[in-house]
Amino acid sequence: MTGPIKVAIIGSGPAGLSAGARAAAKGVSHVVLEREPRFAETIQRYQRGKFVMATPDILPLRSDLEFAANTRETILGIWDRQLGEQHIEIRYGSPVRAIKGRRGAFTIELEQGGTIEAENVVLAIGVQGNIRKLAVPGADQPWVQYQLDDPDAYEEENIVVVGAGDAAIENAIALTAKNKVTIVNRGNEFAKAKLGNQTAIEKAEAAKAITVARNAQPVRIEGNKIVLKVPEGEREVPVDRIIARLGAIPPKDFLASCGVMFPKEDSTGFPELSTTYETNVPGLYAIGALAGYPLIKHCMNQGFEVIETIAGTPVKPADEPLLEERLQGLPGRPSVEEALAAIKSGVPLLSALTTLQLREFLLDSETRVALAGETILTHDAKGDSLFLILSGAVRIEVVDRRGRDRTVVRGAGEFFGELGLVAGRRRAETVRAMADTVLIELSRRSAVKLLASVASARAYFDKITIVRQLQDDVLPELTEEDLAGVIEKATIERLPAGKVLIQEGAQDRFVFMIRSGSAVVSQKGPGGASSIVNYVPSGELVGEIALLRDVPRTATITTAIETEVVRLDGEEFSRLLDLRPDLREKIEEAAQKRQLEGVRSGQDGVKGRLTDFFVEEGLGEATNALLIDDSLCIRCDNCETACAESHGGIARMDRDAGSTFAMIHIPTACRHCEHPHCMTECPPDAIHRSEANGEVWIDDTCIGCGACQQNCPYGVIRLSYAAPKKSSLLMWLLFGRGSGPGEVKAHVEHGHSARKVATKCDLCKDIKGGPACVRACPTGAAIRVRPHNYLQHFGERSG
Repeated sequence: MTGPIKVAIIGSGPAGLSAGARAAAKGVSHVVLEREPRFAETIQRYQRGKFVMATPDILPLRSDLEFAANTRETILGIWDRQLGEQHIEIRYGSPVRAIKGRRGAFTIELEQGGTIEAENVVLAIGVQGNIRKLAVPGADQPWVQYQLDDPDAYEEENIVVVGAGDAAIENAIALTAKNKVTIVNRGNEFAKAKLGNQTAIEKAEAAKAITVARNAQPVRIEGNKIVLKVPEGEREVPVDRIIARLGAIPPKDFLASCGVMFPKEDSTGFPELSTTYETNVPGLYAIGALAGYPLIKHCMNQGFEVIETIAGTPVKPADEPLLEERLQGLPGRPSVEEALAAIKSGVPLLSALTTLQLREFLLDSETRVALAGETILTHDAKGDSLFLILSGAVRIEVVDRRGRDRTVVRGAGEFFGELGLVAGRRRAETVRAMADTVLIELSRRSAVKLLASVASARAYFDKITIVRQLQDDVLPELTEEDLAGVIEKATIERLPAGKVLIQEGAQDRFVFMIRSGSAVVSQKGPGGASSIVNYVPSGELVGEIALLRDVPRTATITTAIETEVVRLDGEEFSRLLDLRPDLREKIEEAAQKRQLEGVRSGQDGVKGRLTDFFVEEGLGEATNALLIDDSLCIRCDNCETACAESHGGIARMDRDAGSTFAMIHIPTACRHCEHPHCMTECPPDAIHRSEANGEVWIDDTCIGCGACQQNCPYGVIRLSYAAPKKSSLLMWLLFGRGSGPGEVKAHVEHGHSARKVATKCDLCKDIKGGPACVRACPTGAAIRVRPHNYLQHFGERSG
């Protein structure tokens, strides 16, 4: 090929093919350079029979090539035919070594020798050439692979798929037909996957067609097993084959060699591009996955649009009308470009996104204006979206965990609603606009994807939430400015049960705030044996005693359950206390009180063993446990009868079941865990938890799949048919009709349409007066309380 051509397109994936098709249709001289011997190599390597989705559904397609949701084979067949019909110039087996120059005078050097001169260059190379691989011992085994060509090629194997994206989910589900499959997700959610794939994996899990290992990551591969690090420690999974789908790394070195620059605080791996996909190098464009847009429809639209720009007939991006609709409520009616610039500069959580990424996130959001005085959120309402304040301010009224009423103001650039997002709980606050306020409401799916894919956004989010939790639970008097030095060096750590936070006798000076979960405090006695002396719930500081008094650690502190902590640098924390003597005095007072409790517990062997018993029984994660003092219980069963009568004849507790220690009995009844196991895999999202008082309940959308029953480690959930309609008390007394108080007739038959649903204690949330079991106890033996408070109560009794 002699003489400069108008445009050289590097890569023949969906973006490159669409660009080539548009150039051919407009008569623009071009060439598509592809390193592989066939087009669309990534799609060619999709698993056989894979159904390729055409998302986002709301986005129109712009391309001279056809594309609609269909099988891999059908789509490739259509493109193969159209490539010939449209006379697209493609050179296969032509990897590019270097690109030099700028608009009007680019020289492209090929690896096999020779050069191509072009006025413009479009990079459509994707990222799949830089696949991330497992970096654990044993990953060099021949049965560890990074691609699945044909799922039907494997039968009766134990297969572990590592990854949480679309490719991992699709591979895992395709393999379930003939194999036993486990998919390993290092997080709790499949945040980066398409909604359709998220739904598919949830259904497969609910049907027990696949095992999902959440919050897990490979540690090593040995023999015929893979060892995973999970919150409880380590878990071994038998394996015949491992398929790792860990995504790919953008080729930053190659881009840098072409002169492409990245944002100074880049954390996305993608260059900042203009609205026409041009890099900082004039005439050099980047489209598709390389621009941060991996979806096929996005890629094809960009290929079409970039050629229109190069040909001198630029068009607005295909998503422009959709964004105009999303942003039409902004004051002054700015253009989309102006609005995006304002959002990037005014909302720190979104500032690290490239403009193209921001466009994608905003397609899944809503922009609204709240007038002065308008209520935006109501306490205890459902909702898990995240609100970003573009302009204006809001007043937030919240009751913290200690029952204190607090009012805070959030202004432009800040966010709120994070508790609903992180924990999936009902709203813990009431929020009202102080002035006319412009808000961006990110859906939970979009917000979780943002935090999972953009490291700087996650770092900023964590920093702000640490400040807020310190203010809510520990240091309400301090401002964000006061805490700046402490927060800068703070880190969030998620630890499994049994992890030692602080070792007695150690000289370290870290301070920890228990963000979620709980811990136990133990000390060595005269004989050197350790015994538990205290229990520490979430929202407490630990480790400050050694710092305040400059002594070695006075006790060992160990996580009771899976626990998230904020590690605070001791020097920064001490510097803060030096500036605030009043705060030092307050923390010293709290430390003395807790130390005194420890001394008393150490002297009271029963209380220490009771704490140990509670931890072994899992009460460390409870927020509201039912306990019975057997020294007061007269075995009348009024508690269980009252429970049944309050819930249609089906008791939500079993007084006789459960464990007992020192006359303290733990019957089988829901503990309303801080992070409920039952909520993690509920397909219809029928299980909810109230931030107000921690109650966990199941609504009427339950489908009776049994996932919650299986996931509850305490056996407090049962699947039951709806109780028969009860006759009146008089009819039961006189004629024996129906069931008596607390009874359900065993012989009742259920029709074919009847189905079992999950039932469990709901703390009598809709019943005036609180839990019926406690109210019905004639001796006061039954109480519902946080275990930490009960330990204090028990100590007072035994004292």
